[in-house]
Amino acid sequence: MNDLIKNKKIAIIGLGYVGLPLAVEFGKQFPTVGFDINQSRVDELNSGKDSTLEVEDELLLSVIQKGDSGSIMTKTGLQITTDNAALNDCNVFIVTVPTPTDKHHRPILTPLYKASETVGAVLKKGDIVIYESTVYPGVTEDECVPVLEKVSGLKFNEDFFCGYSPERINPGDKKHTVTKILKVTSGSTPEIAEVVDQIYKSVITAGTFKASSLKVAEAAKVIENSQRDINIAFVNELSKIFNLLEIDTHEVLEAAGTKWNFLPFRPGLVGGHCIGVDPYYLAQKAQEVGYHPEIILAGRRLNDTMGKYVAGEIVKLMVKKDIKVKNSNVLMLGITFKENCPDIRNTKAIDVYNEMLTYNTNVDVYDPWASKEEVKREYGIEVMNDLPNKKYDAIVLTVAHNEFKEIAIDSLQEKDSVLYDVKGFFEKGMVDARL
Repeated sequence: MNDLIKNKKIAIIGLGYVGLPLAVEFGKQFPTVGFDINQSRVDELNSGKDSTLEVEDELLLSVIQKGDSGSIMTKTGLQITTDNAALNDCNVFIVTVPTPTDKHHRPILTPLYKASETVGAVLKKGDIVIYESTVYPGVTEDECVPVLEKVSGLKFNEDFFCGYSPERINPGDKKHTVTKILKVTSGSTPEIAEVVDQIYKSVITAGTFKASSLKVAEAAKVIENSQRDINIAFVNELSKIFNLLEIDTHEVLEAAGTKWNFLPFRPGLVGGHCIGVDPYYLAQKAQEVGYHPEIILAGRRLNDTMGKYVAGEIVKLMVKKDIKVKNSNVLMLGITFKENCPDIRNTKAIDVYNEMLTYNTNVDVYDPWASKEEVKREYGIEVMNDLPNKKYDAIVLTVAHNEFKEIAIDSLQEKDSVLYDVKGFFEKGMVDARL
C-alpha cells in the first residue's frame, strides 16, 4: 500500500445509497467503520441485508467484521454501528449524509451540521474529514469547518484537514457502480489533496481526477446534475409544444438523434435526490452573491410542473372519451424516482398522484420495487406490491420497471379507458398518448 495512506482507518458517516457501497469497498482495503444514527438500518446491514439493493447480500456479509462497537479494528473489514465510540481511533472521516431542500427549495444543511458535530467530537490532530454530500461551492469551508473547529477545539489546516469528493452514485445502476465511475477528489492543502486522491485511488478502479480546490470539486458536483436537469427540461418543453402540434415527441427525437452530435435526452418526470436538488443548491449560492439565475431555475421550475401537466393530459383524454372523471378509478404504475430501483427520494411520480386527486379520482399505485412502509412514512399514501385484480378508467405508467413489460394491460382496462405513457415504455399503438 502507498506510504501516504498506510495506517489509515476510515469512517463512513451515513450508510444510505452513497455511503454503504463506499464503506464496503473501503472495508476491502482498510479497517473501516460504517456509522449511521438509524439503528434499524444498522441492524438490517449487520444481518447481511441491504434494502436499497445497492450491495449484494453476499458481498456485504463477506466484508462485515463483528465485534464490540467500541473495539479497535486493526485489520481490513467493515464494522457497522450506531456507537460513536467506534469512531475514536479513525483518522479519515467521509461524510455521506443527505442534503435535501425545504418546501421552498432552500438547502437544508442540518444533516451536514449534525454529521460535522459527530466527527468534531472525535477529531484528532492529523485527521482528515472528506465530504461527499451535495453542497453549493464553499459549504465545506464556510459551514462545516467552523462546526468541526468549535466542537474539536482544533485549528483547520493546522491540526486537521478537509477534502471534498462529489458522490456520483446512480441508484439502481449495476453497470456504473461506485468503483467504475471516475472520482473527482480535492483537499484543503496540496499535500492533503494528494492523500485524499490516493485514498480513493486505492478503491476506484476507474481512476480519479484531482481538482484544484475544494470549491472547484463542490461546483463540479452541482453542475453535473444541473446540466442534466436543463437538458431534460428542454425536451419536456418540446414535448408540450409537439403535443399541441399533434406530433409524437419520441418520433421527433428519434429522427433528430440520427445526427452525430445530438444529445439523446428524453422527456420525463425529473426527481431523485441529486438531479432534483443540485440546481437549487447552485441557485442558492448564486443569489447569496447577488446573481439571480435564469436558465438554471427556469429548467427546474419547468421540470417541477411535469407531474401536474401529465395529470391534466390524462383528464383531457378521459373527457374526449366521455369517461366520467369524478370518482373514476386510476392506476399509477410506479412510484419510485427511477426504474428498477427502490429509491423514492424526491420522486416526481407523487406529483402525478396528488394532482389526480384534485380531480376527485380514486388512485391506486402499483410498484413491485417500492417499500410500502417507506412510501407511507414519506408520502402518506398506500402502495401495492402486487398487481391489483381490478379494472381502471385510466392507467398511467410513470416509472419504467421491467416488471411492467409482463403486464396484460388490457386485463386492467375498462371497456373505455385511457392509457398514458410517461416514459415511452409501451409500443406506441398500445397507448392513447405519451409524454
